[in-house]
Order: sequence, then structure tokens, then C-alpha cells
Amino acid sequence: MVERKEYLERLAQWKDEQVIKVITGIRRCGKSTLLLQYQAWLKANGVSADQIVSVNFEELEYEELLDYRKLYEYLKSHLCIGKKTYIFLDEIQKVAAFEKVVDSLYVKPDIDIYITGSNAYMLSSDLATLLTGRYVEIKMLPLSFKEFLSITDMDTEQGLAEYLRNGGLPYIAVMNRTSEKVETYLEGIYNTVIVKDIEDRQARKESDPFKRKITDIVLLKTIAKYLASVAGNPVSIRSITNYLTSNGRKLSPNTVSDYVDALIESFIFYPAERFDIVGKQLLKANRKLYIVDLGLRNYILPRQNYDLGFSLENIVFFELLRRGYRVMIGKVGNTEVDFVAEKNGVYSYIQVTADMTAKETFERELKPLSNIRDNYEKIVLTADRFTPGNYNGIQVKYLPDWLLGKDS
Repeated sequence: MVERKEYLERLAQWKDEQVIKVITGIRRCGKSTLLLQYQAWLKANGVSADQIVSVNFEELEYEELLDYRKLYEYLKSHLCIGKKTYIFLDEIQKVAAFEKVVDSLYVKPDIDIYITGSNAYMLSSDLATLLTGRYVEIKMLPLSFKEFLSITDMDTEQGLAEYLRNGGLPYIAVMNRTSEKVETYLEGIYNTVIVKDIEDRQARKESDPFKRKITDIVLLKTIAKYLASVAGNPVSIRSITNYLTSNGRKLSPNTVSDYVDALIESFIFYPAERFDIVGKQLLKANRKLYIVDLGLRNYILPRQNYDLGFSLENIVFFELLRRGYRVMIGKVGNTEVDFVAEKNGVYSYIQVTADMTAKETFERELKPLSNIRDNYEKIVLTADRFTPGNYNGIQVKYLPDWLLGKDS
């Protein structure tokens, strides 16, 4: 198993706190493995096996517990009276009305609850309403570049090429990789996310006749393919609708919006809103969508030439999320800054480029940052080794070093 130390440390920090720990993320990013590792950590730190109750709803032996009433009775019967009971519910979105179980357990003494889910819809609906202020969400992502290198034991240059090509899903990092095996594995994950997780989302909507449903899997895959092809470019519901119309699919913007939401909620795509740097406010038009794993992008769009700059931009976006930033696209005058990263009210402005050795590229990348008049840090991340340095307060850094935390 690939140990995810940072996530383990975050769970350990929340141990015994009176909040429900909700771990979310795309399938096969390591949520189930994290729960097993955390349970082992608990046992190593004095928690006995009878204090741990674990249910993985992907496993057939727990199928009858998909009925929330039976699940509640099962968990009640396994509580460790007189001691703290640690309850783990893996892929909980499969249980219709699971929030009733979680809420009932939450109010009981001596219970520490951990749940995972592969679809954000579970948090955008009843659970969020029911448990406002009573849960903490730990958003899990595929391996960082640093984790990928530590597992594969590659050098930086070879590792980056492999990471760009095959992505960072944990099992891919440890498997004996061939193009065919990687493609087969990614195909299984992609189809499972598109079909099974969307079905789980649908099941939670059945009780609400006013919620529009995702029924056309071909359309869903078409939209996913289009979004993968324009990753890192500004996109709107109208532009997606126009693309589909030009290819013979006449759809309403509302329908397209529902399908895009489904892809975001299943953690395939992550949105970045545009941000007015001068006015310090979000803008409504033309956000960007980044794909959670470049291996998946390469599967969805096989054998195509990608813009290396956009692929690196995609990696930087998720690295900033891992480091706890809120990430937006910056607008300053008529120019754009790739990322505005904000944490605790402090901003960083970041440009990403594959190569800055050409004079025109160098000037183009620095210009938007030069136009920003405040004193927050301004950084350009580049994959070339020749231009790093400080240029009138703008730091140019070698991207692999920044990803590995060596730039400081």
C-alpha cells in the first residue's frame, strides 16, 4: 500500500474531535487505503480491534446494509460500550438516506465517525444541510509529483515525463507499467466513475422529481472529452453548448450545466473561477476546468499532441490545492495571470510556462505580474533550467524544484 503521510497526519489531528471526518475524492485516489492505514495507526496507538467498526459498501458481504435502517442497527450492535468506538463507512454515497444514520450516531457519546465518498453531491445536498458545522471535509487527490517520485524512485526528469504521461493514481505508481496495462486500468476507473458514480448520484435524486437527471452516458462522455481537450482554457456553459450544437447535438444550456456539474461532483474536473486582482472579487464569466489526473486525460484523448504548458499548468493547479490554497484565475486589466492562490487572506500570483528562454516568451510571462501594484509575491514557474532568478521582484523558479519543495 502507498502510504499517504500528509493525509494520515490530518486524520490524526482530528482524532476524537466532535466532528464527522468526511474524506472525498475520485475513485482509486487512495481513500479506502487511507482508512486501513489509519485503523492500523489507531491500533498502534492503543485502540483495540473491538473499538473499530469498518464497513466498505463496495464489498458484497455488506450489501444488505445499503438499507439505512439495517445499517444503523448493525452499527448500534457493534458499539464498544464504555470505550470510544471508531466507525468507518467507506463509499457511503451508495446508501440512500445515509445522513440519517450519520446524524443519529453523531449525537451519541463516545463515537468517532469517518466516512468516504466518491461524489461531492452527497455534500451538496442533505448531509451538508443536516450537519452544518459538524463535519470537516478532507479532500483527497491522486499522488503529488513528490509522492510519485518517492514511490517510483525515478530521477526528476524521467519522473516528470512519466507523471505527465501516466498521471498520479497510486496503483499506477506501483504497478509494472506498460502502455497497455496503464490504459486498461485507466479505462476501468473512467468508466466506473462515469457510470457507477453517476448512478449513485442519481439514486440520491430519485426522491426529488424537480432535480434533472443524468441519463445520457454518451453525452456525458462527449462533454468530458471536450473539457479534457480544452483543459486550461476559459470555458462557459454557452461555449460547451455551442460546441455540441455544431456537432449535431441540440441541447439547452440547463441540460449542459447539469452534465458539467455531474463531472465536477464526481471529481474528474475541478473548476477555477476568474478573479479581478485590482478589485479583489470573483468574476462570473469564463472559468477554467482542470482534470484531476493527466493519465485520465491521456486516456480520454489518446495519441494527441498536448500543449506542454497547459499540462504543467494542470499539475501546478492541483499542487496548490494540496498545499491548502484557494486557487483562482487572475485578471489584471486586459491580461491574465494563470493563478491567484489565496490562503488566510494572503495572495500569491503565479505564471506557469514550459520554457522562458525565448525573449518574447520571457516578456509575455512577466508582463501580467509587472502590472500588479500590490506587494504580494509574484512567481513564474518554468520547466527550463536557464531562466530562474529574481527579476525586479518577480521570482522565476524551476518548476520541478518547486513541486518537490526545494525552491525555498
